[in-house]
This record gives sequence, C-alpha cells and structure tokens, in this order.
Amino acid sequence: MNFVEALLLALALCVDSLVVSTTTAFKSKMAWRQGLLMAFIFGLCQGGFPLAGALIGDVARSFIEAVDHWVAFGLLAFIGGRMILEAIQNKPGENVSTYQRINTSTFFLLGVATSIDAFAVGIGLGLQETLVNVLWIVLTIGVVTILVSLLGVYLGKRNIPVPEKSANIIAGVVLIGLGVGQIVGDCLAGWAPAGIPMPRTLVPA
Repeated sequence: MNFVEALLLALALCVDSLVVSTTTAFKSKMAWRQGLLMAFIFGLCQGGFPLAGALIGDVARSFIEAVDHWVAFGLLAFIGGRMILEAIQNKPGENVSTYQRINTSTFFLLGVATSIDAFAVGIGLGLQETLVNVLWIVLTIGVVTILVSLLGVYLGKRNIPVPEKSANIIAGVVLIGLGVGQIVGDCLAGWAPAGIPMPRTLVPA
C-alpha cells in the first residue's frame, strides 16, 4: 500500500469520527480544550484498533496464505458495502445524545464505537502488509483522524452540518475500490506472460 492509498483509507475510516465530533461539538458547546482531547482520543482509537487487528492478521497469515488477499478484499468490501447500505437506509450512527455527560470516558466510548470497522480493516492489513508498513499506515490513520476530528469540532461549534449520508457513501466506495485494487494488483503481480524468456542473469546455470 502506497501513501495515497493509505491516505484514502484513513479518510474513509474517519468519516464517523468527523460526524460524531461535529455533532458532539454542536450539542455540548464544548471548549476547544475538550475538542482537542476528543480529537486525540479518536485518533488514538482509530490508529490503535487497526494495529491490534493487524497483529491478529499477521499471526493468521501463515494459515490462510493462499487466500489472504481474498480475505483482505472481503473485509474491505463488507465494511464498504455496509457503510453504503446504512447511509442509504439512513441508519443513525453513534452520537453524543446517547450519553448523559461529556467527559474523557465518553470520548473513549465514542472513539471505540467509531473504530470497530478500523479493527476489521487492520486484520486485512496484517494479512497483506509487513508490520513495518502497518506501523506507518496506522500512524497515517491516527494523524488524519485527529485532523479530521478537529475539523468536525470547528464545524460543530459554528453549526455547519456535515453531509453524513454522502460522506458515508463515498467512504464505502473508497473502501471497496481499495479492496478491488489490491485484488487486481495481486493478480497482475502473479501473472507471467507465456513465451517471454527469462533474463539471462536469472536463468539457472
């Protein structure tokens, strides 16, 4: 996975964080200090959950190596498809109105609730990427989530709505597209045209 793909993945995964941070900032009239804390916790959860999933995926890789790319594609396609379906059905997501008080515990509960999909995506990363690559990918996800959540706080404090339905549909399409891209890339990498001789330096003596 290159940086552009990692950035797209991060933006797709943090849509819920954007919506929740916007709603929370609007309904609670929080101070910027609270907004910064919420954004940091959201970034910690969005980065930590895929890392935990990747560790599981890395362990499982040796058992399903022959189909690991299909499993990774299936996870991305399932999550992306669910996001699109829930957006079309106008299914409500996690929001601050579920909780009575706005404090650090609430931020962690919201962060966990919006990071479940990231855990599943992390399993796919563990199946496809080295742990070194996983580290910078989850770091990208965490940093992007913090920035996007801060944007949500800014929008919420100014009562600027987020087009939740459109954002989730776009995010779902991006996740499915990343999954398809991985499958196509793996298929092309494993395809060797017949009749093309090996370079002389690679021909065994």
